[in-house]
Amino acid sequence: MASINKVILIGNLGRDPEMRFTPAGKPVTNFTIATTERWTDKNGQKQERTEWHRIVFWGRQAEVANQYLKKGSSCYVEGRLTTRSWEDKDKVKRYSTEIEGLTLQLLSSGGGGGSRGDYAQPPVDDYFDSRPDPVEQRAGSEPDIGGDDLPF
Repeated sequence: MASINKVILIGNLGRDPEMRFTPAGKPVTNFTIATTERWTDKNGQKQERTEWHRIVFWGRQAEVANQYLKKGSSCYVEGRLTTRSWEDKDKVKRYSTEIEGLTLQLLSSGGGGGSRGDYAQPPVDDYFDSRPDPVEQRAGSEPDIGGDDLPF
């Protein structure tokens, strides 16, 4: 059976990208993006949860990310989840899970200004506020899925 390792994110950069070069001269750019989930709980209170994702791009896309993205920029990232390990200066093994980017689409230049990369999007708050509380969703019963509803 084949497996799939695919991540799709749309979010905003938490800081400016950092570009470095491998000893062989290949560019690599790292940045973090935040994705925020918003909902209204059963008491009518607005709730929010933000997740931070480490992203790494290689080659030409690393150069594009470094050149056009900045803190606050909005982007679309497709990639795969990877975990790398290393030993720190005290010889303790450390791990980092990140998204190895394969596709990058610039959605804005950050700061809220209209730019070449902006795309019309529905208001995020309107979309998320209509969703059920994710904690209640997980705690509740399983959805009623018939045999015909299964994708396989």
